[in-house]
Amino acid sequence: MAEAVANVARRINATVEEGKDSLDLSNCKLISFPDGVFKVLRSVSENIRVITLADNEMKALSSKFFSTFTQLRELDLRGNVLTKLPDAVGEMEHLTSIDLSNNSFSIFPDKLTEIATLERINLEGNSITEIPVEKLSAMPALKWLNVKSNPLDSNTQSALQSPHNFDILSTTES
Repeated sequence: MAEAVANVARRINATVEEGKDSLDLSNCKLISFPDGVFKVLRSVSENIRVITLADNEMKALSSKFFSTFTQLRELDLRGNVLTKLPDAVGEMEHLTSIDLSNNSFSIFPDKLTEIATLERINLEGNSITEIPVEKLSAMPALKWLNVKSNPLDSNTQSALQSPHNFDILSTTES
């Protein structure tokens, strides 16, 4: 455990010292976003555009995460055990890409449809049965949606078949 903590600390310090616009905490055995990280990154949180938290064991992300990193463009959360996102995700004004593949979502995170800048949503490999196709169609910037390997119900599958103004990857493609 101590080794994992040291690893996280090293990566955070590198982000701060080198003035990076990204933070990579993938493969750190994290079960949540460490509270101490907010303090360390307070001075640079406005500069951070990309955060990777892939391949951890995270069950949840707090609202504080989204209210701290307000300038995020890309968020990679693949390979965790997330089941939902806090409502605060809907307030992200610059987010263009979110990767939630291989998590434990059974319900589509509806708040994503409130992010006007969002271009790419990856939800491959979850347990989602329904997708708010109408809300997604109303998203101004959405270009790409991946819902492969989800047990989508027949209504959702039909809705995804009709033409949309964004690309859809789903398992039902003929």
